Amino acid sequence: MRVTDREMKPSVLMVSARYFPLAGGTETHVYEVSQRLVNMGYRITVCTTDPSSELAPYDRDGDVEIVRLRAYPKHSDLYFAPALGKFVRDGQWDLLHLQGYHTFVAPLALFAAKRRGIPYVVTFHSGGHSSRWRNSIRHLQIRLLRPLLTGAEQLIGVSEFEAEHFSRLLQLPREAFRVVPNGAKLPEVDPDTDLQRDPNRLLILSIGRLERYKRHQAVISALPKVLEQEPRVYLRIVGSGRYKNELHKLVKSLNLESRVEIAAVPSTDRQGMAKLLLSASLVSLLSEYEAHPIAVMEALAMGRPVLVADTSGLGELARRGFVRSIPLDAPDGVVAEAILAGLREPFVPDKVELPTWESCVGQLDQIYREILQRHSHSDR
Repeated sequence: MRVTDREMKPSVLMVSARYFPLAGGTETHVYEVSQRLVNMGYRITVCTTDPSSELAPYDRDGDVEIVRLRAYPKHSDLYFAPALGKFVRDGQWDLLHLQGYHTFVAPLALFAAKRRGIPYVVTFHSGGHSSRWRNSIRHLQIRLLRPLLTGAEQLIGVSEFEAEHFSRLLQLPREAFRVVPNGAKLPEVDPDTDLQRDPNRLLILSIGRLERYKRHQAVISALPKVLEQEPRVYLRIVGSGRYKNELHKLVKSLNLESRVEIAAVPSTDRQGMAKLLLSASLVSLLSEYEAHPIAVMEALAMGRPVLVADTSGLGELARRGFVRSIPLDAPDGVVAEAILAGLREPFVPDKVELPTWESCVGQLDQIYREILQRHSHSDR
């Protein structure tokens, strides 16, 4: 059944391999947009997976319904959820929005939607991977998905880089893609009451999941050279993941235990993340690949200087004058000098209009309305 009564709320199934309480950019994006879309009159169900089988299969976050399907294997990020196809086909959805393309969730959800005749939208949320083999097959993976992706009502990139990247890979015209950037907003923080700054401590944050490709290790390796010239520096690695033990080993080998902390901020603690960012003297993300990193946008929204690797969507932010960048393969000495420069002469762009979650959801609402209107006419 399709919605034709204007008084009825359109039902949107938002499919994402991962969701809160797991932390990450896509997870934050889905949370922020789903909450706002509900307030705009949509009925939103977030369908995600749970390889651990430890999370509640059904949950609610305000008016957003959350469904978690069992996925396999347990200790992997393939997210093969056998029940996903049936769940998509059995529901009364007016629209399906796939958030992220790079797991088994994508073909299962898209094939089921196509078979059921449900219009669908795809936001790529592309990212890197610590496995060289997984990186090597990404181009093949996207080409195999091409028949399903070309059936989408709309393809969405979170940055110009991502839209152009997939336009080339899929051999589709750039006009087939819309760019809907991630928002950049955290709760308000009062520095006078919420923060206690130590003048003898300069805090550097390296934010992101603990994966090799995020390159937290590059900041750790450069830290001894930084400390030679600026002994007040401390480093906080903000994230969780399977690379944690390797990072701890590196910290120990460099005798940096008293200068480096590795600890995540819970994904739902937006106030805690806001306070942490505001307390930082410099935020870094030297990742191999990012499409449009929410961590960087949030740091900019809090007025923090940011240092990135000149690659993928990070390089786009540097070219737009939002952040400073260094080459991806920069040696420790160059990384250290860039960090010191960021501490001594912080670069915070003036009068930069950052995208907001409201502007993001406004664009999604327009896309949804166009699609629902087309299908409403076709069903008459």
